[in-house]
Amino acid sequence: MPIITLLSDWGLADHYVASVKGAILSRIPDAIIVDISHNIKVFDVKHAAFVMRNAWPSFPEGTIHIIGVDSVESEKHPHVIVKSEGHYFIGADTGLLSLILNREPEMIILTSVIQDSSCFTFPTRDRFVKIAAMLAQGTAIEELGSRLPSLNVKTLLQPNFDRKAIRGKVMHIDHYENVFINITDTYIRECFDKKAIQIIYKKDTIKLVRAYGDVREGDSCALIASNGYLQIAVNRGKAASMLGLAMDNEVFVVLDNDFM
Repeated sequence: MPIITLLSDWGLADHYVASVKGAILSRIPDAIIVDISHNIKVFDVKHAAFVMRNAWPSFPEGTIHIIGVDSVESEKHPHVIVKSEGHYFIGADTGLLSLILNREPEMIILTSVIQDSSCFTFPTRDRFVKIAAMLAQGTAIEELGSRLPSLNVKTLLQPNFDRKAIRGKVMHIDHYENVFINITDTYIRECFDKKAIQIIYKKDTIKLVRAYGDVREGDSCALIASNGYLQIAVNRGKAASMLGLAMDNEVFVVLDNDFM
């Protein structure tokens, strides 16, 4: 049974999600449809990239991922099919796809599949689902269009290290208001080896712990989240609002002077 995931910025109040699921089941009755999220902020590539990048690697090879964020085709942003690490991604080439992959894709196809509808405002339902069905039914990706040498590339701001401190920024705030920083555990270890560190934000300082429960309820902490990124949190609290943190706020990682 083919697995098809959906990511969109449609919300759940309108007919869009149901229409796409109905179109999938009409073409692939035995499909397993998984909603990654439909609450992506409208046209927000950074939000979509964070969610998708942290979700798709958990799925088995052969999974088909339909991306309905900023999906209307344009001359600069054509519809493409990408194969990477055994997965298929269908969407508009806005730069989002370049942000969610871990490596260079195995193949990029500029699709020539013609949608069945004469309306071009809902390509996720009218074109992407048709492509997904063809892939699920065994059509080779090469038969669905012509090869492209590369994707449109969008890059997110990366942390930097000046031998004294890592400077990063808030990259995502989740449903619990946990705050994710664009600094990975790997990057911290590369910069500071195994030395003790502390995190500075808005002139406040906190130390790194292993789990939320390592601090008292209501206290703030920093830890490495399950996706490998530095996270600032409040045990059973809302870190973003309680600590006054917002997207793109600067955060610094420095050596803990007490352990130098």
